[in-house]
Amino acid sequence: MGGLKLALTLFTIAPLGVSRVDRPAARTAMAVAPLVGVMLGGVLAGAALGLRTAGASPLLAAAATVALAAVCTRALHLDGLADTADGLGSFAPSNKALEIMKKSDIGPFGVVSIVAVLLLDTAALTSILSHPWPVALAMVVTGTAAGRLGATIACRAGLPAARPEGLGALVAATLPRPLIAALTLLLAAAAAALATTTGFTDPVRAPLAVLLAAATAWSLTHHTRRRLGGITGDVIGAAVELATLTAWLVLATTP
Repeated sequence: MGGLKLALTLFTIAPLGVSRVDRPAARTAMAVAPLVGVMLGGVLAGAALGLRTAGASPLLAAAATVALAAVCTRALHLDGLADTADGLGSFAPSNKALEIMKKSDIGPFGVVSIVAVLLLDTAALTSILSHPWPVALAMVVTGTAAGRLGATIACRAGLPAARPEGLGALVAATLPRPLIAALTLLLAAAAAALATTTGFTDPVRAPLAVLLAAATAWSLTHHTRRRLGGITGDVIGAAVELATLTAWLVLATTP
């Protein structure tokens, strides 16, 4: 329960008191991150479909949902995305890039990355929310859960922390790779089942969205290991944002 509370605290604005923050609790938190994504996805889908029922256009409902997602996560992952983009975009040596990422200001790469991701999220959700409500619900939940799988993948064994302190150092290399593979396949199977239940016209697209989201997170963290020496809390946030975007883009192209 301590790990689940920590996961809810890290990935949402849920006002839960966490009495224990150590590597065992962090390991559990990162393992259950996709479950937190399912919960958050349910909240976002409910809000989006409520707006659609009230007469809002798909575009308006999508924009409001993207804004709500930022509020529900304290924009923490967006901040990590911006810092990671600034660090990687600087093309500076790893120690200098890490210094850039630690600064409180946002550079041009960070601004562009946030704007691009928010625009693409909104565009993808606009398409998703044009579907009948059971299908739209399944798509929103699947994409949000797949995004939090990005955090799980970032904490795989063999991937060190880029700094000796911070969130990255706490959670780096806490999860065995077989466990991550099992969680990925489980989420893909659950997405396929949800798609079939809700009447997806292309049920293969749902598990594909999960797998491609996982590949995006894996690719990003593999790159940061080469460029930065490992992961940081910012990199985990970037993995969440890019994995979510990947999943929603794949789902948005469903006929």
